Amino acid sequence: MNKQQEFIDTLSAEFKRHGNASIAKEQKRYMKNHFAFFGMHAATRRKAQQPFLVKQYLPAKQELFSLVKALFSKPERDFHHFAQELVFKYHKQFDKADIELIEYMVTHNSWWDSVDFIASKIAGSYFMKFPEEREAIVQKWLDSGNMWLQRTALLFQLKYKKELDTKLLAHTIKSLLDSKEFFINKAIGWVLREYGKTDPDWVMDFVANHALAPLSKREATRIILTNCA
Repeated sequence: MNKQQEFIDTLSAEFKRHGNASIAKEQKRYMKNHFAFFGMHAATRRKAQQPFLVKQYLPAKQELFSLVKALFSKPERDFHHFAQELVFKYHKQFDKADIELIEYMVTHNSWWDSVDFIASKIAGSYFMKFPEEREAIVQKWLDSGNMWLQRTALLFQLKYKKELDTKLLAHTIKSLLDSKEFFINKAIGWVLREYGKTDPDWVMDFVANHALAPLSKREATRIILTNCA
């Protein structure tokens, strides 16, 4: 047995030990039957996986992509969540080629619960380290037609605050204004709402001058209007 398979098998044993069939059934229903689960709440899973994320026991960086692919090939959602949290452990070691790993995770077993973490934490860290890569990659994602890559293009700046590139965000949103996808329009509203905590005037001006979907507009202005009431 190779080291990677031993790592996954040991992790699987821990997840099974902490799993609960009743919780697994509820989680599968909540996720619209897209994924299987061992049956752990997030706090339980994080406690079970903690020894596998200790720095001295982490796999070598060059083994990461292969391990992530193996974890994402598993049916249980718990493995996918673990994989993305594992990748985040390496965010200070990212190099430019790691965009391939990010794109792989976004486009495999895609759903909001994984994509939002990957976008805001992993892609967010990557583009903070390599700002010169933002425009070309964001445009590639916008042109891809893949809803989850487009959502990632919107959300990677979610926690940037004063570091947020308003020109790039405006271009990204305007490129997606015709979208009828719930997950796109929700993300537009979400990123604007979050940036509104930093620069409410910019957000209100943008909303006033662009034909946002009702969902996007409602989400974008909710906190600002509440604070003004």
